[in-house]
Amino acid sequence: MLDVDTPHGLARVQLRHADAPRGWLVLGHGAGGGVTSRDLVAATEAALDEGIGVALVEQPYRVAGRRSPSPAHHLDAAWVAVVERLRAETGRLPLVTGGRSAGARVACRTAAVTGTAGVLCLAFPLVPPRRSGGKPAVSRLPELDAVEVPTLVVQGERDRFGMPPGSALRTVVTVSGDHSLRSDLPAVAAAVRAWLHSVVE
Repeated sequence: MLDVDTPHGLARVQLRHADAPRGWLVLGHGAGGGVTSRDLVAATEAALDEGIGVALVEQPYRVAGRRSPSPAHHLDAAWVAVVERLRAETGRLPLVTGGRSAGARVACRTAAVTGTAGVLCLAFPLVPPRRSGGKPAVSRLPELDAVEVPTLVVQGERDRFGMPPGSALRTVVTVSGDHSLRSDLPAVAAAVRAWLHSVVE
């Protein structure tokens, strides 16, 4: 376990070491969940199988016991501080960032600053469901489009947030299930494993 001071409080990182690692995968949690969600566990096991260590990051608001997420710029600043600390710990090994849902958004928004080799998005929340009588929700696709490194999106075929399109740098893998990605965890792990194998040489 590694505690990291950030501009917005203490973040906590669970480190899962691979034998003779050839890289590291840094993963963030969803807005209301933690680092033990099943898809994050599946991704962690897939990375370790590929000889890639994993750092599971708890944002400061979660460490402080709050369930409601902090503002986006607080999340991003805390994330950047954690990645900078991890770079100091892991040396010159390639580093890939990512996360589940809101954690994926943070990794996308900070990809240029962190210098990541790739971004892994588990259940990217593309368009929030429209509230009754409310205005149409704004798509978060610009956050994905701004990423200039290889990106993998693993999305449930019935995800209520919609399905992001692929692109030259973005691979989208559809699996059974909804936003939770719980229905076919082996498919999630297989997609992550294959993509990491191509990104971390």
